Amino acid sequence: MAGYVGVLVSDPWLQNQFTQVELRSLKSHFDTMKREKGCLTLADLPSQMAKLKQVGENLTEQERVSFIRDSYKCLDEDVDFEIFLRVYLKLQAHAAARMGNNVKNSSAFLKSPTSTLLHTISESEKASYVAHINNYLVGDEFLKKFLPIDPSTNDLFEISKDGVLICKLINVAVPGTIDERAINMKRMLNPWERNENHTLCLNSAKAIGCTVVNIGTQDLIEGRAFNYPCPFPCCLCSIWFSGLWLDDDGFDQRVEKKSCQDVIELCVTCFYYRHLVLGVISQIIKIQLLADLNLKKTPQLVELVDDSKDVEELMNLPPEKILLRWMNFQLKKAGYNKIVTNFSSDIKDGEAYVRLLNVLAPEYTTPSMLTVRDPSERAKLVLEHADRMGCKRYLTAKDIVEGSPNLNLAFVAHIFQHRNGLSTEAKQVSFVETSPDEAQMSKEERSFRFWINSLGNSSYIHNVFEDLRDGWMLLETLDKVSPGIVNWKIATKPPIKMPFRKVENCNQVVKIGKQLKFSLVNIAGNDVVQGNKKLLLAYLWQLMRCNMLQLLKNLRFHSHGKEITDAHILEWANSKVRNSGSQSHMTSFKDKSLSTGIFFLELLSLVHPRAVNWSLVTKGETEEQKKMNATYIISIARKLGCSIFLLPEDIIEVNQKMILTLTASIMYWHLKQPSEDQSFGSSDSDSSSVDTASTSTLDDTASETSADDISNR
Repeated sequence: MAGYVGVLVSDPWLQNQFTQVELRSLKSHFDTMKREKGCLTLADLPSQMAKLKQVGENLTEQERVSFIRDSYKCLDEDVDFEIFLRVYLKLQAHAAARMGNNVKNSSAFLKSPTSTLLHTISESEKASYVAHINNYLVGDEFLKKFLPIDPSTNDLFEISKDGVLICKLINVAVPGTIDERAINMKRMLNPWERNENHTLCLNSAKAIGCTVVNIGTQDLIEGRAFNYPCPFPCCLCSIWFSGLWLDDDGFDQRVEKKSCQDVIELCVTCFYYRHLVLGVISQIIKIQLLADLNLKKTPQLVELVDDSKDVEELMNLPPEKILLRWMNFQLKKAGYNKIVTNFSSDIKDGEAYVRLLNVLAPEYTTPSMLTVRDPSERAKLVLEHADRMGCKRYLTAKDIVEGSPNLNLAFVAHIFQHRNGLSTEAKQVSFVETSPDEAQMSKEERSFRFWINSLGNSSYIHNVFEDLRDGWMLLETLDKVSPGIVNWKIATKPPIKMPFRKVENCNQVVKIGKQLKFSLVNIAGNDVVQGNKKLLLAYLWQLMRCNMLQLLKNLRFHSHGKEITDAHILEWANSKVRNSGSQSHMTSFKDKSLSTGIFFLELLSLVHPRAVNWSLVTKGETEEQKKMNATYIISIARKLGCSIFLLPEDIIEVNQKMILTLTASIMYWHLKQPSEDQSFGSSDSDSSSVDTASTSTLDDTASETSADDISNR
């Protein structure tokens, strides 16, 4: 395995747009082109790319010629492999746009996180999500001038352009995720402030479990947002910030200079923008609606099982599966013999809804509900019954008959929230209670799960302890962290029927871990297959840490190719703060003084001078003050561009692992910024330099108050 080398790309973002299988195939095509042509230029690509499946089959050569001519000024430019990949992504997006009218299926919950297909926008889904927003954000002081939103218009997408609405919606779904002090909120935001808001909301969305792969804002800073046509799926910034092209008064100068084809491409871009905004919003709403479907929030769910073994199984199920189990539990009471296995075809006839609502709210039942034969009429009666119960609809009779899975799921989830029909007195079952160790494992599982899902693997992880046991997703994650390290020839892809194949996958996982110098004493592949929680969490922590250190090492102009250690990160953070004249210092990543948050606030203000509004910072003396500082730290870090998955209590309790990831993320973000010298191997004076000209304005109203003033309050 040591000799198994994958295809490496210097840009980590570009690397993550492809699997190793795709990269090897594209590299083979590229090498063949180079051999045949000797010197490959942009002008050669239209004809040479005819053999590539998605690009060659869906675009004519003339279309490829026109596209590349419009996208690049100099066609004589030599093409290396990375330029080839970027052109391929743009052509792939262009082909998808041309085929957009043929796509019929909607996927508002972005079921395939790495999909690059164009989906249609469901007006019914949009109307439902608009109604949800109008209901839950109606009292918001900042948004009240925009609400209620008219679902028959595209106002939702216009209002979403500054990022504030989506940030607010995230806080409705998971309260406290974003510190609103970090959101840029004023009547007119400049492009950089919009960029900051969207960086904050996208990183926060990932932190609550949304899939936002292929969606980013860094491309705007790098200037790719102004390339025509839009390089989707390379960036969302050029889509998200379509207001940079179309201002409130119409076309700006850049658009006026473009051809009709460019305007057509711009319209396609706006469609992508709308689709992706709707996808992010729908995921956030889904997380909110399913939030109570666990034993911690709703201990009465224990009624669905008979013994401790079944309870453990229930705890490991994703929320959608628990919702289905609850629905079937209630339907069984009504004598309904069919088993509902999905929120689409199994409930299209409306009969399951009739039985469910009759059990939960028999006082609102009408005799005609059971006798009517027409599915559309039955669906209307179901919705009338739900109205009398006080349940929000989320769907129409047509959505029930057509089996809209997203809206039906939302409808059933809201019924569960409003009236679940379970006993008001939870069973006194000792095995539902969790020990402190189990609570800590649950927090770590959450962080690792969201981190893995953020990488854009082929499947979404609902539970680390269950979904990783066949080894496949661990192998995919390892391949993301260290491209080419997995020998896919000896790996078995799910579904895996033979148990020994799972062991083989997990044996390779352990072997690669040892190759990466993980501490894996007395661990075998079978331990992963058996779901050993402590061992699996220990492995995932080392993998997450390895990923961060590898990212830092890849910044070769800073690390000079040397191995990066925890000590380097600790020294970098201390030197940044020390060079400012501050007395703050952390002796290690478990230094209890870090619980106040002051050290990290100073660090953030040094890597980005206007990041912290010191008038909003507390001394961090009480638990409440510590929590306020911790929440502010996390939001500011995400606003800068740090993809982090810790909670405020991780800072307050000084969770060593999460403190390390926070520090490393800030370091990685800072070292990526353009400046004369930010090498952590340089002198103290050099390492403290910050290119203020290249930084954006995080808060025009940020106070000039310093950390010293905080300590003197």
